[in-house]
Amino acid sequence: MIKKSIYSILTMVLYLTMSIHVGAEGPNDPAPVLEPNSPNGKTVLFDNSHGQTAGQSDWVIDGAFSDFADALVAEGYLVKEHRSHDPLSHHDLEEVDVFVIPEAQIPFTTSEQDTIASFAEEGGGVFFIADHYNADRNLNRWDSNEIMNGWRRGAYDDPTKGMSPGEIAAMEGVESSQWLSDEFGVHIRYNAVDNTVANVIVPAEETFGITEDIHDISIHAGSTLAITNPEIAKGIVYLPDGLTEGENKWRNAVDEGVYFGGGIEEGPFVAIGKKDQGKAAFIGDSSPVEDSTPKYRNEEHGGVKRTYDGFIDLDNGELLVNLVDWLSEKENYTTFSDKGLILDEPSPMLLMETPEFSTEPQTEPWRLPNAGYLWYDQSTFADGSFGSDVAPPVDIQYAIETPDILPTDGSPFDVTVKVTNMAPGTSIDNGQIQVYLDGGRAISQIRQPDGSWPSNYGYHAIGMIEADENGVAELTITMRLATTIEAERANIRLRLGAGNNVFTKTVRLGAPALTSGFSVTNPHFSAELAQFSATPAGF
Repeated sequence: MIKKSIYSILTMVLYLTMSIHVGAEGPNDPAPVLEPNSPNGKTVLFDNSHGQTAGQSDWVIDGAFSDFADALVAEGYLVKEHRSHDPLSHHDLEEVDVFVIPEAQIPFTTSEQDTIASFAEEGGGVFFIADHYNADRNLNRWDSNEIMNGWRRGAYDDPTKGMSPGEIAAMEGVESSQWLSDEFGVHIRYNAVDNTVANVIVPAEETFGITEDIHDISIHAGSTLAITNPEIAKGIVYLPDGLTEGENKWRNAVDEGVYFGGGIEEGPFVAIGKKDQGKAAFIGDSSPVEDSTPKYRNEEHGGVKRTYDGFIDLDNGELLVNLVDWLSEKENYTTFSDKGLILDEPSPMLLMETPEFSTEPQTEPWRLPNAGYLWYDQSTFADGSFGSDVAPPVDIQYAIETPDILPTDGSPFDVTVKVTNMAPGTSIDNGQIQVYLDGGRAISQIRQPDGSWPSNYGYHAIGMIEADENGVAELTITMRLATTIEAERANIRLRLGAGNNVFTKTVRLGAPALTSGFSVTNPHFSAELAQFSATPAGF
């Protein structure tokens, strides 16, 4: 297994990928192919046929999974993307060594499940990349964990529960089953653990060397796994003991979020599996895999995506490459007992994790999609998204000017929103702003037009943003912060409607500012700051 610094890998592949990326925009266009300078004779195929670019996700090899793909190219792998309107077939996986399934948002049909299982049985490697429960990015009532497990929470008897006739037609061939557990010995939990470091690492001699020099892996709103068949599935990375709902639960989780207090009973965050002649690997979060270079627009509303530099965080990238190295190696043992490994105990399971006792914690989808958007009809997708035939518009640039230090004594202060590249004479009427601490606590209010202040802290409307004849708009509002804050830093964010975050930057907190100086005046520099302070796409 080749071991090297991720930073060295990224430096090596920079010149490889710039000339290889393909600007195709939909399933009918040629898929990108990344070719190594020194081939190792092996091919890795990334799925992009099951909603991998839905919502804020951009899990493609020339977008927000490009750091991962480029690192594999540096190791000698030929890296390709699978895109198609047709169901996944055995033909699609011919001459493929490892098939990567990033966070699917469109369910697999039974024939596709059979294809994936057969591919592994015959010697292929499959890498499942999941996320937290309620990460339903295209609002079709299914999230990646449910799709990979094979059944939808609270809807085992009817996988199309609550769907319209058009949606039901798009679900043809999808049936409920405990597919992942039956075929691969793993169940992906529906928990949601946030901002935690997975630092309980199984020794390298018990993981085929995969965890050598691996110490810390990040999780940002992700799930763990349950081992259901220890003969063919084994945990290799775990979260620490002592996790609590108060400290480690994702703030938007719709149930307990933390099921067994972390540790071994919470189940592995990363696991490996043996499937007849082939292999499998599993990780419960896409955040450690993604990077901050999304390619496409949001398919629902056309907004610019913000993703997170997770691949280069901690030991994430090195572990991911090690997993692919192991998956691509052909070995003829069929169980972990055959290799004399210490087998895991089956993971404890909550009653609600089984189909017959599962419920929908809240009505799905978790919000209604924008008018006109249909997850199954690419003709309704926004310009510039994957599946759209129309190029994206010129990017509107956003900037927020604030005092150098935002006062925490309740003093009012001015904030100016600047927007450029708007169509002349147009307006934006759904802008909202808030200041929030790391972890999500809102701490700001906006003075209302009548001079009063809201009774709550959080997002508040900023009023009409109107462009002049040059497409430039500027709007100044007055804000104040809660007086019970001890933090020194926070974030200020502008969004357009619910879920469409367009600008975020870090701000300093403290005593009232003595001058009216502003911390950001260049909108292009502001955009860079926004990307550096973007939250993981799993949020």
